[in-house]
Amino acid sequence: MNISEKEKLLNNLYLTTKDCMKCKLGKCRNCFVFGEGNPDAPVMFIGEGPGKQEDLQGRPFVGPAGELLTAIIEKGMKIPRSQVYIGNVVKCRPTVDLKGFRDRPPEKDEVSACSWILLEQINIIHPKIIVTLGNPATKFLLNTEIGITKMRGTLNYYKDIPVIPTYHPSYILRNDYPGSTTKRETWEDIKKVIKYLAEN
Repeated sequence: MNISEKEKLLNNLYLTTKDCMKCKLGKCRNCFVFGEGNPDAPVMFIGEGPGKQEDLQGRPFVGPAGELLTAIIEKGMKIPRSQVYIGNVVKCRPTVDLKGFRDRPPEKDEVSACSWILLEQINIIHPKIIVTLGNPATKFLLNTEIGITKMRGTLNYYKDIPVIPTYHPSYILRNDYPGSTTKRETWEDIKKVIKYLAEN
């Protein structure tokens, strides 16, 4: 499948899902955050769901965690952000209340209603490798209950696509204190992704 075919399929998927109201998140969203990037991306990053800035702008990973992810991609991996694909398990912001003061992981019924869109994106893009960011994305895609601290940096597979889990950028920011090893551990994970891309 060439890039124009992938682009057309992704656009059709967006048009058929952007008004989705299959779970309660649709009722309180500002924007449906479909995902963005190169339809022919060699690497795909998957988070759990949009946050406040993402919900306002309609783009994934544009808040503080997004700035860190962009730095990891562009400064660490030496790849323009536009050349990867970034998405989430759910496409609308999961919040504790309708006023959106605090984010939360998506609930099972929300994942059940929405995650098929992400799986279709993966099928269309078919990246060389996937990086799952944090517990919800890793547990969903790899169908595991093992936590991210044990899963991070390990090579797994979704169908025939290699998957390397690592910490979510927001977790890295929350744990950015003297003596923390979170940044170093994340960089070790990303180096495995870089090595795989270089060899394949």
